[in-house]
Amino acid sequence: MLVVDLQRAFDDPSMPRRNNPQCPANVKRLVDHWRRLGLPVVFVRHDSCESGSLLAPGLPGNTFMTELSGEPDLLVSKHVHSAFHGDPDLDGWLRERDIQAVTLCGITTDHCCETTARVACDLGYRVRFVIDATSTFPRRTPGGEEIAADDVARVVAASLDGEFAEVVTADAVVMQRPSASC
Repeated sequence: MLVVDLQRAFDDPSMPRRNNPQCPANVKRLVDHWRRLGLPVVFVRHDSCESGSLLAPGLPGNTFMTELSGEPDLLVSKHVHSAFHGDPDLDGWLRERDIQAVTLCGITTDHCCETTARVACDLGYRVRFVIDATSTFPRRTPGGEEIAADDVARVVAASLDGEFAEVVTADAVVMQRPSASC
């Protein structure tokens, strides 16, 4: 289980409203399920280097949301979009444990979660993308048109499914026991 950037900064009042308010609860449910099965859980934390970022180390926004508790099997710190470009080396850690599949959730659907899913696929992992355990924000096109967050998430799901990942729901994951996956 890869939990990407479930950090308090995304709940800051200065941020636009996220879609899928059930995301943190669904992530918690997935992590609890994984731990009951004795499978590894990886937390990924975005440690921003950008001036003024709410995700900068040492700021309250850098900490994990309360739904994400306990110690992970691995904590990856990153400054870019993909968890596979963080520290320590996620790919090396997974390969050392012969883990060939990852299940992914977190924030934001279309940035760090989608990028991590695509990189995981390109590295040869089977990827499950838990769409209702991710959330995102409205986006603007270069021409200024606003795209609703729910529409952004639907496009991500359509783009990933069958090509880079199997897009699933939290209910589907909890009802099916994974094998040799993270």
